[in-house]
Amino acid sequence: MTDTPKMTFTVKARRVDAHGSEADCKDAQITLDTDLAGRRDAFNPAELLLAALSACMIKGIERVTPILKFDLRGVEVRVHGVRQDVPPKMESIRYEIVVDTDESDQRLNLLHENVKKYGTVFNTVTPGTDLAGTMRRKSANEPGQTGQAGDRQ
Repeated sequence: MTDTPKMTFTVKARRVDAHGSEADCKDAQITLDTDLAGRRDAFNPAELLLAALSACMIKGIERVTPILKFDLRGVEVRVHGVRQDVPPKMESIRYEIVVDTDESDQRLNLLHENVKKYGTVFNTVTPGTDLAGTMRRKSANEPGQTGQAGDRQ
């Protein structure tokens, strides 16, 4: 039996000024809202957590759809968090995963179970937060784009 090396992740963040910071990882850079007054053009730390959770769910779907031979046209994740003041933390997070697919309800449930079971960020957030949500099929008359599987926007 061989020991597989564990995956590791590294991000470097630095303060730019009193209004914001930047984080670097690989060849990517994002502006961070670290201004005490807030700023509309960047994610604050709580929003980054919700975005990381959303990305984790979408990446999990991308990972398992070929294995499950699950056919989808797109996915959208909507996340809402409620902050507790003392001690400061996300006390609850609710999510809705909207999948544009013709797959059966049983297969949709299987996809949701895989997202919950194998998501790194999902499983990191779950123990300390009331995390709950649903996965549903996009309705035919529902507006909005869910994006194509495999799109890299």
